[in-house]
Amino acid sequence: MTFEIAIGGRSRRVAIEPAGATRFRVVIDDVVHLVDAVRVGPAGLSLLIDGEAGISRYAEVVPGLKGESLVWLDGQSATALIDGRRTRRHRGDAAGQTEGAQSIVAPMPGRVVRILVAAGDQVAARQPVVVVEAMKMENELRSPKAGRVKDVRVTEGTSVDAGRVLIVVE
Repeated sequence: MTFEIAIGGRSRRVAIEPAGATRFRVVIDDVVHLVDAVRVGPAGLSLLIDGEAGISRYAEVVPGLKGESLVWLDGQSATALIDGRRTRRHRGDAAGQTEGAQSIVAPMPGRVVRILVAAGDQVAARQPVVVVEAMKMENELRSPKAGRVKDVRVTEGTSVDAGRVLIVVE
């Protein structure tokens, strides 16, 4: 499987091929790595890169809207756009015009630290709406579209599981 991934405005070409039960041959911009990957929980991956003498990492990847995923690696978070060129062509230049009600969900287990909007508020696409603390980091979750906040389903201090709906925007 070959795809393009963009993180922080930098685009990379990535190819992944199975090389055993839990091993994969991963090529990132023509650099080959052998990766042993084991799923840990609903979104976590334990990664051993380039064998025992290589690098051990823990990552979490939570799919989002329109090809975006939230990625946590070694305590840092980023938004990754997978196959971004194709996704941008599909949705055109009108980013934030997602159809229908959209849910903002907890990307991983954590605690709601701040709620930045209330039901009935107007929000812009990509506007921060809630802050969730997970793995000792605060993660600002944003609206996937411009619209009106239909429902806020949590309160500050609430513990949440991965995938729980926090806010609905229509």
